[in-house]
Amino acid sequence: MSSERWYQKSITSVVADLKSNTEEGISAKEVKARLEQYGLNEIQESDRRSLLSIFLGQLKDFMIFILIAAAVISGIVGELQDTIAIVVILLINATIGTVQEYRAEKAVAALKAMSEPEVQVRRDGQKKIIPSNQLVPGDIVLLEAGNIISADLRIIESFDLQVDESALTGESLPIEKNAYIVLENDLHTAEQSNMVFKGTMVTNGRAVCIVVATAMQSKIGKIALLLEQGEILRTPLQRRLAKFGKRLGIAVLAICALIFVLGLLRGEPITLMFLTAVTLAVAAIPEALPAVVAISLAIGAHKMSKHKALIRRLPAVETLGSVTYICSDKTGTLTENKMHLDFIFYEDKRYSTLSEVSTKDRTGKLIGRAMALNNDCQVDNNQVIIGEPTEVAIYNAAHEGGYNKAELEKLFPRVAEIPFDSTRKCMTTLHKSSDGVVAFVKGAPEKVLALCQYKTENEMEVLLEKADLLAAEGYRVLAFAVRNFDLLPTDVCSDKIERDFCFLGFAGLIDPPRQEAAQSVKLCRQAGITPVMITGDHVGTARAIAIRLGIAIESDRVL
Repeated sequence: MSSERWYQKSITSVVADLKSNTEEGISAKEVKARLEQYGLNEIQESDRRSLLSIFLGQLKDFMIFILIAAAVISGIVGELQDTIAIVVILLINATIGTVQEYRAEKAVAALKAMSEPEVQVRRDGQKKIIPSNQLVPGDIVLLEAGNIISADLRIIESFDLQVDESALTGESLPIEKNAYIVLENDLHTAEQSNMVFKGTMVTNGRAVCIVVATAMQSKIGKIALLLEQGEILRTPLQRRLAKFGKRLGIAVLAICALIFVLGLLRGEPITLMFLTAVTLAVAAIPEALPAVVAISLAIGAHKMSKHKALIRRLPAVETLGSVTYICSDKTGTLTENKMHLDFIFYEDKRYSTLSEVSTKDRTGKLIGRAMALNNDCQVDNNQVIIGEPTEVAIYNAAHEGGYNKAELEKLFPRVAEIPFDSTRKCMTTLHKSSDGVVAFVKGAPEKVLALCQYKTENEMEVLLEKADLLAAEGYRVLAFAVRNFDLLPTDVCSDKIERDFCFLGFAGLIDPPRQEAAQSVKLCRQAGITPVMITGDHVGTARAIAIRLGIAIESDRVL
């Protein structure tokens, strides 16, 4: 069942088409029938090769064919020692490759089994937790922050839902989702805001969804199918050995033929010259070469394993030595795939952390409180911070700067809030204080600055220009502001509350480069390899990260 056009249908239509029930889910009997129809919710791989097929696969090489021919000829002419030597070398070569591939196959299978998530569903009117491979189209799935999404789903209820789709689309920022819209145009995966997809993760909010596609019919399943159908290319070493084997074979045959003919011209017996030519041919073939290559590659695979790299097939080790360009995704590969607060800007000064801000500075203290209190992050029983990545970054920065949310909430308990929405692009929280009620707002600079009062006419334009310059450096910029009330307003709505604020400052966030990435880029350049970063992010973000990593310099162009 394909998920191509589900985003263009209403919730009622989707549920009806899938013969499901949003409150009851589907029955156990129906689940059984659909499992038989659609199969397990697993990405299918080509059939695992048997030990014998792996072993025989090691012998599919032109150089090996020449050695087999040499062994046969040696046996025919009575050179049994040569035959035995060649056969032993072939067995050693094939055994090394077989052992490496078999172990790698088992390791990959074990990793796959360990990563199989569970999912919460409604079935027969009850909530159940099931293995994700048991999902079928029509299942009602319950999602919350931290869940890995195990199938393509149409959202039927959503509450502040945000999803990290970087694994599928490469976009580093979470995508806001909305169950209650119906999209009309033919849209790209990243634009289908009423859908969530297999392999992505919920970062904020919760939702009720219905399964519309599983296994190979999901978006990621179709990508896997394309990869499975791709041609397996021979490595540079394999191509060079094959070319060497052909040239060697032709040269040996030519020389042996020449010696055979010259011997006959001298009047030598034909049998003697034939045996001489064959013996010369066997002697000229470097039978130990494949074994030497296999042992060298096995040593390389062993060294790679110490660096936590799993080599599935031995020749893959050699391809690393033939690389001239490395094209890498940015998000999650060169970067950590998690937001980090890089600076705080206020009163025309830039600070790396809240700790740099003087505790006697009233504005600095208010920014610290705003970052801690105007924040929906929660800490679970395992001390894991749960929330949207941007809020987690702000929470961590505030905590590290000495602004503990739990302690501050005892002094300034939240009494009301106006949640974030995509139209207002800001979030306001109201807190009881010793002087009455204090309100903090955070959000997009252009939205928050429009809610503030100013001492001069062009102050807002200057601040907006500064925010634009910071964004051009690759940062996600948030603005903070504060307002005081004598009492909690009776009507807590955006029209009444979100005005007459006092601007506090900006916070700049970025998905930081991995610590080891810059060193890797440096090593690539030393090895003569050109690193290239490919990303769908903003040009400013791409340039900033590339410069930090040493991939680019200021004068380079971004394409």
